[in-house]
Amino acid sequence: MNRSAKFWDKIAQRYSEQPIADEAAYQKKLQVTQEYLQPNMEVLEFGCGTGSTAIIHAPYVKHIRAIDISSKMIEIARGKAEAQNITNITFEQLGIDELSVPDGTFDVVLGLSILHLLENKEQVIAKVYKILKPGGFFVTSTTCLGDTMNAFKFIAPIGKFLGLMPLVKVFTVQELEESLTDNGFAINYNWQPSKDKAVFIIGKKIN
Repeated sequence: MNRSAKFWDKIAQRYSEQPIADEAAYQKKLQVTQEYLQPNMEVLEFGCGTGSTAIIHAPYVKHIRAIDISSKMIEIARGKAEAQNITNITFEQLGIDELSVPDGTFDVVLGLSILHLLENKEQVIAKVYKILKPGGFFVTSTTCLGDTMNAFKFIAPIGKFLGLMPLVKVFTVQELEESLTDNGFAINYNWQPSKDKAVFIIGKKIN
């Protein structure tokens, strides 16, 4: 985790200044997510980056706990929230692996643009299932390079070793769907703007 954290710390400012790659798709994902949010909800976002999505969703829920391994990302996120007078988000430098909460803590968990950056995707999905309340939702937006750039799995370890890029895992949309259903989720919503875009999935904890 330390190596990945250093990578994201290094690019945090530049990352925060980049425009959203597909604004229309991002807006649709925000809109669909907000259809699942309610004012009394406790939400977790892991891999929250510079906090933009958490800040947008904050008015629709009771509280958001937003975590990221990068201290620089969290610093920027706190600055954004303070500037906009958003008081119902707690930003913390923390990895999902380190998060310790009772089972059934959250109504919704957001994992956006993060699952493909994890060493242990399966374990994280299983953990998300446990910390959700029965009937809770897991909202994911995930790049599945296995459908378009399968050879990337040979390139990615070299880039990570050289410090040029973070850890990137290669899997297909079908493999991601199976990871969710194998861990007990029912897929409630599934949308991919095009084959080369991230897939947006909402899984429901069915018991």
